[in-house]
Amino acid sequence: MNSGIFRVAAQSWRNQGLPLRIMRFWLGFTWIYAAWDKATDPGFLTRGSSTFIGTQLSAYSAQSPVGFAFNKLIEHSIQVGIVVMITEFAIGLATILWVVPSLAAFGGFSMSVGLWLASSFHVNPYFLASDTAYAVLWLSYLLLIKNNRKGFTMSLERRGVMRVGIIGAMAVAFAGAGRIFTPKNLQDNASAATKTKIVKLAALKVGATKNFVLANGAPAILFRTKTGVFAYSAICTHLGCTVAYDVVSLSLICPCHGSKFDPFKSGAATVGPATTPLPKLKVAIEGAWVILA
Repeated sequence: MNSGIFRVAAQSWRNQGLPLRIMRFWLGFTWIYAAWDKATDPGFLTRGSSTFIGTQLSAYSAQSPVGFAFNKLIEHSIQVGIVVMITEFAIGLATILWVVPSLAAFGGFSMSVGLWLASSFHVNPYFLASDTAYAVLWLSYLLLIKNNRKGFTMSLERRGVMRVGIIGAMAVAFAGAGRIFTPKNLQDNASAATKTKIVKLAALKVGATKNFVLANGAPAILFRTKTGVFAYSAICTHLGCTVAYDVVSLSLICPCHGSKFDPFKSGAATVGPATTPLPKLKVAIEGAWVILA
């Protein structure tokens, strides 16, 4: 069956026109590369890392027009990361090897639209957002497949089921192989950020708070008291939901499971299920600005 897959793939490459082959190679290779990048990133499935999938989902929940959906996914960040990684491998491999090409193209289109809604919906002007370009490219590729085939269906043939199974097994194997090439001593560069202006000090009154976003898209919250300013990551240390400040209880509260943190006691967890304090961020007053140091 493996030789059958490669024989069909080779024949498809020979029979297709140059425009279709260029689109197919670029999309398939890009999706495989994107998945490999995640598989070899030691922080992608590691809580607390700047590249952790949960951190990305938290950022999406704060800025996406469908942020409510990401709030639900944050609770299962690691599982979501694994599914995304394997799905990208599967779409890329299926595209390169010509296995259920219509279904793979539709999957790539759907994923691109999802990424647009998640991370680049507010990019202006729109042509700076690569997700929209990939969505259009996948859609064009899907329509080319339709025009070059007698029928247009995303259903599986009998032999196709076995080939899909092989693609799934290959995707899982590639994801596992990525861990072998993962750097063991990669330093997290999240703390190496240069000074960034957050807000003018005059605009932040004593007793006020300010929500802001870090360079990696993670949500954070700034406080000003009579003694100065301080800030915390707004990502709950339980399962990664975004916490919000409640002026009545003077606590940062997680909307997912009810954990509470005391911002005036080093972000300590006062109500579970979270037990770890919120990470504190280095902020300072420099001239007329509050900066992230």
